[in-house]
Amino acid sequence: MIQSMTGFGKHVIQLPSKKITIELKSLNSKSLDINARIPQAYREKELELRKMIADNLVRGKVDFGLYVEITGEETTAEVNQGVVKNYMSQLAKIAEGDDIKLLELALRMPDTLKTDKNDIDEEEYKSIVSAMKEALSNIVEFRNEEGEVLEKDFVERIQNLNRLLEEVKTMDPERLGSVRERLERAVADLKVELDANRFEQELIYYLEKYDITEEKVRLANHLKYFETTLNSKESNGKKLGFISQEIGREINTIGSKANYAPMQQLVVQMKDELEKIKEQMLNVL
Repeated sequence: MIQSMTGFGKHVIQLPSKKITIELKSLNSKSLDINARIPQAYREKELELRKMIADNLVRGKVDFGLYVEITGEETTAEVNQGVVKNYMSQLAKIAEGDDIKLLELALRMPDTLKTDKNDIDEEEYKSIVSAMKEALSNIVEFRNEEGEVLEKDFVERIQNLNRLLEEVKTMDPERLGSVRERLERAVADLKVELDANRFEQELIYYLEKYDITEEKVRLANHLKYFETTLNSKESNGKKLGFISQEIGREINTIGSKANYAPMQQLVVQMKDELEKIKEQMLNVL
C-alpha cells in the first residue's frame, strides 16, 4: 500500500466563546517541512503540535494553520491607540481622506493591536489536541485515497513494461540474426579473402558485445521487485524510487546494445512508461 504526500485535513471546534479551526495541507517534499501559522497566544504549544504532525505525516511540505475566531464577548486584544494615531497622522500627510477612511487604513498596518499574554486554559488545549487528531486523521485518509489512485497507475505502467519486455525477448533472436547478416554483408563488400574460422570467432565475439540476456533477466527481476514493494504494508516511496533508477539503467543498456531499429522503438516506449512512473513517484510518501 502506498500513500501520497498530497493531502488536506480540517476540523473545527466550537467553544463557549470562540471557534477554533485546525487546517492541514501537504504537498510533496524530500523531507518533512512544516510551515505553522499559530496565534501568538498559542506559541508555547507549537513544538508539541509540530511533533504530532511529524509523528503522523512523516514527510512532505505541510502547511499547518490554527485559526481562532472570537464568538463571545471575550477578547484578549486591545487597540494600540498611540500607534493608530501615529499611522493616521502619517497617512494624512500623503493621502486625502476623512478620519474614518484614515482609521480603516491605519488599522490594517502592523502593531495596531496589542495582546495580553495569558496562560492557555488546559481544557481549551485538550480541545485543540482533539481537533488536531481529527484533522490529522482526515489528511491521512486523504493521502491514502490519493495513494490508491497512484498505485493503480503504477500497476498499469509496470504491466506495460512487462509486456514490452516480452516483445523485446521475442524480437531478440531476429535482432541478432539481422546484426550478423549486416556484418557478413559488410565484410563481403570489402572483397578480401578471410580465414573462415577466424572470421567466425571474431563474429561471435562481436555479437557477444550486443548480447542483452543479463539485462533482460535483471529488468524482469527489478519489475517484479517493484510490484512486491508496491504491495508491502508500508509506503516506501524512496525505495520505489531507487528501484525505478535500476529499471532505467537496464532499459538504457538494452537501448545502447540493441543496434536494431524495431527494438530501439520498444526501448523508447519503455522509457516513456518509466518517465511517467518517475513523475508520479515524486508524490509518494
